[in-house]
Amino acid sequence: MTLYSKIIGTGSYLPEKRVTNQDLTAQLAAKGIETSDEWISSRSGISARHYAEPEQASSDLAVHAARNALEMAGMKIDDIDLIIVASSTPDFFGSFPSTACIVQRKLGQTNNGAAVDVQAVCSGFVYAVSTADAFIKAGVHKNVLVIGAEVFSRILNFEDRTTCVLFGDGAGAIVMTGSDQPGILATKLHADGRYSDILSVPGSLAGGAVAGSSYLYMDGPAVFKLAVSVLEKVAHEALEHAGMTPGQIDWLVPHQANIRIMNGTAKKLGLPLEKMIVTVDQHGNTSAASIPLALDQAVRDGRIKKGDNVMMEGVGGGFTWGAVLARM
Repeated sequence: MTLYSKIIGTGSYLPEKRVTNQDLTAQLAAKGIETSDEWISSRSGISARHYAEPEQASSDLAVHAARNALEMAGMKIDDIDLIIVASSTPDFFGSFPSTACIVQRKLGQTNNGAAVDVQAVCSGFVYAVSTADAFIKAGVHKNVLVIGAEVFSRILNFEDRTTCVLFGDGAGAIVMTGSDQPGILATKLHADGRYSDILSVPGSLAGGAVAGSSYLYMDGPAVFKLAVSVLEKVAHEALEHAGMTPGQIDWLVPHQANIRIMNGTAKKLGLPLEKMIVTVDQHGNTSAASIPLALDQAVRDGRIKKGDNVMMEGVGGGFTWGAVLARM
């Protein structure tokens, strides 16, 4: 019998603090930085974002999303034998202990299942799903909890209006399990380290202090140009691997970074915009959390149904990109 992996539960969580464009514009104006709701929304499609409270870490957001996904899947945490957390904003400097291990503790798992972090920035969730798919198909793990969780508000420079208006905090999760029915139909991952400088946090720890900058840096035009180019290509690669065509895609769930990039990708694939899930307006760019956040919303509101073919794809710093084609 051929073994496949299948998504059987989704969940998401946004922190309670919601910051509209008007709220953020007022905060920036107090610092002498000019922007407006129209300036932000016309360039990105973003109307609001959510910020975690000072005491909330990525693991806390992840736990909320994970519990929602487990409930939908009808599973308890000890039914899970692998937890994968995708995050660029882990709980600790140096990235250890891993956020996945902290999530495991906070969820109360006692079966000594494996736990690991994946770091591919905004492509992190796609990388994590691909990893889980490979483990399940190989028979190494049976039930995998995959989470994307971020607190990007911690690394934003609120004196740089070109970046601070774009990002927010949140978490999304899915439960994947082994199945005799096709679920994950294809995955495709890429990276090109030659572009590592166009989206980064160019700081490091040295002697107990930060050397360089601890703020996010982005060359917006360069990221935009590369993203539009690679997203179309990787979607076609995944479709080709599955022996499918763009016309067989029921829903496109892209990384929720910028509505112009998202619309451009849909058009290049020949998909009507009505087939694209859009949540970037309500939570901004939540990096590794953005795809599972959008996926969960569309599953829970009934748009994405059992049997639908869903294309998920993302791009991120590194430069990384990838796609997952799934049958729900």
